[in-house]
Amino acid sequence: MTTTTTESPLISAAELHDALQRQQVLLIDVREPSEYNNAHIPGALLCPLANVKELEPPCSSDTPVVLYCESGRRSRMAYETLASRGFKNLKNLEGGIQRWKQGGYPITGAVSAPISLMRQVQIVAGSLILTGVILGFTVNPGFFFLSGFVGAGLVFAGVTGTCALARLLALLPFNRPQGK
Repeated sequence: MTTTTTESPLISAAELHDALQRQQVLLIDVREPSEYNNAHIPGALLCPLANVKELEPPCSSDTPVVLYCESGRRSRMAYETLASRGFKNLKNLEGGIQRWKQGGYPITGAVSAPISLMRQVQIVAGSLILTGVILGFTVNPGFFFLSGFVGAGLVFAGVTGTCALARLLALLPFNRPQGK
């Protein structure tokens, strides 16, 4: 009986920084485009998690492939997808770009953004839902539709991977990449 291991060999931020200095590394960011535009490791290619299954292996199987996301959860799923397709020499950045930033390593993008775009979406959506509930109980029950509308939008965003609120927030000046 054979067992398939889904252990993700982790690479620390310091090890990745050293590897990027010494050798060719295929660095893949599996977050959403808005997150990538907000901040990413220089030289990283964007391939959102939903598209990872279509990724072609590098020309040289010796080229290390390092996956990362915000915290390491999505890149672990990407790792498992690519490992099941036979990708070799895969690594997963431990702690994601959060750990990379904590280490003081360089990033590019809209570094002037106060917080990540997904956190901004959570704050705005949560505020609208809370406002709808409070106004629904205190002013008019019709305000419950505001909460329902935002909740339905979040479900739609989760199912389709398309978030209109995130796209709207991405247009704000502090969310745009620097130099554009």
